[in-house]
Amino acid sequence: MLTINIDYFKSKPDDITLTTILLDSGYHIEKLIQELEKIYPEIMTKIRFEISPKVSKQQKAEKGLSGFVVVPTRWVIERSNAWVERCKILVKNFERTLVNATAKLNLCFIRLMLKRIATHEI
Repeated sequence: MLTINIDYFKSKPDDITLTTILLDSGYHIEKLIQELEKIYPEIMTKIRFEISPKVSKQQKAEKGLSGFVVVPTRWVIERSNAWVERCKILVKNFERTLVNATAKLNLCFIRLMLKRIATHEI
């Protein structure tokens, strides 16, 4: 996804604050940085990666919680995934190319934005 938008990062001035990309703990940041630097060597002067915090079992026990605990930064990602799952066209991927699948995903988000705009104007 970053390689598609690499022109944005190339044109971004160096004196503007870094773009923070939030990752889950399953990602290997070192490998990701290596691959991105192959495409655009100065990319790390424009972006930074941050691992989303995860609540440990000990922290849950101290707060008297059990089971699923909402982590605010991860909630944004989970919420977005839930919104996308509401689009019936995306339930199964029958597309043969990534371009077509990406177009459907973009249409889903456009539909969500239009619904939000429509409800705020009423």
